[in-house]
Amino acid sequence: MNDLGLFVFPAISFVISILLFPLVIKIFKGMNWFDPPGTHKIHASSVPSMGGVAIMIGAVLALLMGLPLHQWIERKYFFISISLMFLIGLRDDVLALTPRQKLISQFLPVLVIVFLDRVLLVSFYEWNNDPLPQYMSYLISFVTVIIVSNAYNLIDGIDGLAGAVGVLVLVFLGIWFIEADDRYTGLIALCFAGALVAFLIFNWQPSSIFMGDTGALTIGLVLSVFAIRFINLNASLSADHPAKFAASISTAFCILIVPLFDTFRVILIRLRQLQSPFHADRNHIHHRFLAAGMTHGRAVIWIALLNVFFMGLAIALRAQPDTVLLPVVVIACLLINF
Repeated sequence: MNDLGLFVFPAISFVISILLFPLVIKIFKGMNWFDPPGTHKIHASSVPSMGGVAIMIGAVLALLMGLPLHQWIERKYFFISISLMFLIGLRDDVLALTPRQKLISQFLPVLVIVFLDRVLLVSFYEWNNDPLPQYMSYLISFVTVIIVSNAYNLIDGIDGLAGAVGVLVLVFLGIWFIEADDRYTGLIALCFAGALVAFLIFNWQPSSIFMGDTGALTIGLVLSVFAIRFINLNASLSADHPAKFAASISTAFCILIVPLFDTFRVILIRLRQLQSPFHADRNHIHHRFLAAGMTHGRAVIWIALLNVFFMGLAIALRAQPDTVLLPVVVIACLLINF
């Protein structure tokens, strides 16, 4: 594939999705499939959910045009896994699952991606490059995919936030994979980014449609897989490769800082208050910005800039190991929190 194709097909994904959204919104309104307002929800009126349907269709149709057949075969378990997660999200959007049911149902697509596609964290990398025992590698990878997938789902709380963060992460990773000579992974990332840009047009306040679990769980799974792939590929690059980051794990954390920091922060608050980690509340970062008097749009811009800041921090300190970058990231998060 030439360089032109790497940007033509994401543009096709954008065009397909932007044409689909008005149709999807009209269909869901006609079927009375809405996300109603509630105690822990920001919106005050019923809005169609399941924007993930148009996102998925747009990205997949563009990939059908741009991704060679041998890549579909090679990545079959990846596409099976995200399809299963898409169906789980669809089921939850149509007939709501309990938090426990939703979590357990995610085990199947995550088992497919970890055990069949072998998306694995195989060591502690720059911390300790000794191979992990196989059982620990599978366990850590399974938990990592579950955490990242659900962390992304949890930031889908205000108009535009999940879409904006998803675009930033996918564009960053897409360009990096291309620079690291993994062009087809870069193409997949950029095609999903193109569909998310189209979604943002309809999801910016006042929102015409929500992403729903159909989109948030699916994109969250994509991000988790690409984050692990980034860690493994980056660790294997030579020290003089232009795409090399000295700290694989900490750089991945910087890229996904908004969902990860927000999730860990909220869980700690709930545990401190002797509440279940699954208890819904208004302690997320976006709730704090809204409580400060910001509109959805302004809160999204500030949170997106926060993500960009940490990405820039990872780039500025790309020659520094995890022992340097990770403490800097933790201190920065604590300062932001307080």
